[in-house]
Amino acid sequence: MSQKPEHVVNDIAARYFLVLGAAAADLWSELPHALQHTLFERAVVLGHQGESDESLREQLAKFLHDHHARTATR
Repeated sequence: MSQKPEHVVNDIAARYFLVLGAAAADLWSELPHALQHTLFERAVVLGHQGESDESLREQLAKFLHDHHARTATR
């Protein structure tokens, strides 16, 4: 049985992470507040790539606010 090259496995994993993230964003307004908070904080931690400022947190918060069903029309 042949193994897939590492870049192929990484591409597959990246696709899965992408669609899981899109699904979470799509369902965001239906998620309990505690789960929203946990996902948001984890995304900020995972998304920081050496940044020492809070720009990712602010950008993500704005994105969710702009796309959240309860706040997008305000």
